[in-house]
Amino acid sequence: MPIIVGTSGWQYRDWRGTFYPRPLPGGDLLGHYSRHFATVENNSTFYRLPKPSVFADWAQRTPADFRMAVKASRYLTHLRRLREPAEAVARLLAAVTSLGDRLGPILLQLPPDFRADPERLEDCLIQFRRLGPVDLRIAVEPRHESWWTKEVCEVLVDYDAALVWADRRERPAGPLWRTCDWGYLRLHEGAGPQWPRYRTDSLHAWLDRIDDDIPDWYVYFNNDQHTAAVHDADVFAALARDLGHTVSQP
Repeated sequence: MPIIVGTSGWQYRDWRGTFYPRPLPGGDLLGHYSRHFATVENNSTFYRLPKPSVFADWAQRTPADFRMAVKASRYLTHLRRLREPAEAVARLLAAVTSLGDRLGPILLQLPPDFRADPERLEDCLIQFRRLGPVDLRIAVEPRHESWWTKEVCEVLVDYDAALVWADRRERPAGPLWRTCDWGYLRLHEGAGPQWPRYRTDSLHAWLDRIDDDIPDWYVYFNNDQHTAAVHDADVFAALARDLGHTVSQP
């Protein structure tokens, strides 16, 4: 069962001099990052969607087996709240498909005050299926408890979308539904003595929840402060290998 482990974002100032050499020859942060991790979750796209040429350049800077997950624009998820999604989805896909085979899943992180609307979610997923590549993977991270219903689960299953398994302070932030044949785990903040790192036993607990029922897992650490995400991603990958998992890592 392959587990592909990385961090949420890679362009952090406080990683310079720790994870990134100072100065970095050529200034190629992504090139350096991709020599250590086989995936990254691009969260800068939430704030501003780059041109297709930028995604094409990122593809050229990374190895052939590298995968970039892309967080959908806040225009789609937070401003329009999935309402009339066709135009926003088309614009997003027109840009990210320039990654070619380096394109990983698309992440839809919903606002914490956005109450459940299964019809809007379904309409949005329909657009991704209509306009995107056949093998496009979509992960959905609701953050309001009203989404935890059978109807929402069925929508995710019907459109082969993954419910994001999210962690905050070393506890699941929602139900652990298995809605498709791959998984997406986001770890936002640990409760270890070196904040915001995770304790090793908590990482073991997440590995215990990952089983052979789902053959592929994307795992991203979003606790970027003090280079904690890099540290925890390395520890998680090592623990996974020790337990016999196949870990995609350079």
